[in-house]
Amino acid sequence: MSNSRRNAITAVAFLVNLVPFFVAAQSKSNRKGEIYFSWGYNKEWYTRSDLHVNQPELGNKYTFKNVRAHDNPGWDKGIFDRAMTIPQYNYRIGYFFKDDLAIEINFDHTKYIIDRQELRYKGTMDSKPVDGTVEWNENNGFYYFLNNGANFLLFNLVKRWDLYQHPNDKIRIDMLGKAGVGPVIPHVENSLFGQKNEPDFQIGGWNVGVEHAIRATFFKYAYLEFAHKLDYARYAHLHIYKGKARQAFGTYELILNLGVTIPTIKKK
Repeated sequence: MSNSRRNAITAVAFLVNLVPFFVAAQSKSNRKGEIYFSWGYNKEWYTRSDLHVNQPELGNKYTFKNVRAHDNPGWDKGIFDRAMTIPQYNYRIGYFFKDDLAIEINFDHTKYIIDRQELRYKGTMDSKPVDGTVEWNENNGFYYFLNNGANFLLFNLVKRWDLYQHPNDKIRIDMLGKAGVGPVIPHVENSLFGQKNEPDFQIGGWNVGVEHAIRATFFKYAYLEFAHKLDYARYAHLHIYKGKARQAFGTYELILNLGVTIPTIKKK
């Protein structure tokens, strides 16, 4: 099965996995009209992918096969000794327009860095067929960083279920299911065969994602949320030296957020 077909099937599977959340019983709470905001940090694991390179001016059109990559959490080396936006961070802004349904802006600043490895490349270079391997490392003229962000932005629909509520509302436990689609906004910085691009941010494609979270709200307003998430991103026309690159990969994330929730409608 081709990588593109396998990636498409993976994306559909992500969405199908969330169906049970949206067909479950309705929440019995009365919390319509809540605004919430959270900030937190994340950890990622990426699927392998093919990196397609097209440099018409150079007569190059080839593919690096089965590329392996890693993230760069930042907070594993310390959080409070650096700016909050340097580690891999995320934020959520949402509004519950019904007791159990919300819309949400969901952003993950994730970092994608191709590992040091031996990579096969196949296609044409200088308009001639090529099929070879390279040792991928900076000393050899190869790097590929989305290190200022692979940057997943989603516009989500959120479903909420009540799990537990303390009689005095000192603590409330909820489960949330989320699904959405949106653009990716990567910062691209790379060197292929020693040819470097001009690093920059760009709108670089699209992504879909599903997320499952447990939220513990304390004294009605402050909450802690732990989530795991599946995301599928397709990157296109990424800037490289005298050309463009494209690729698609899946991501599994673990996310921990601290947030506040504010009711905007007076309860009757």
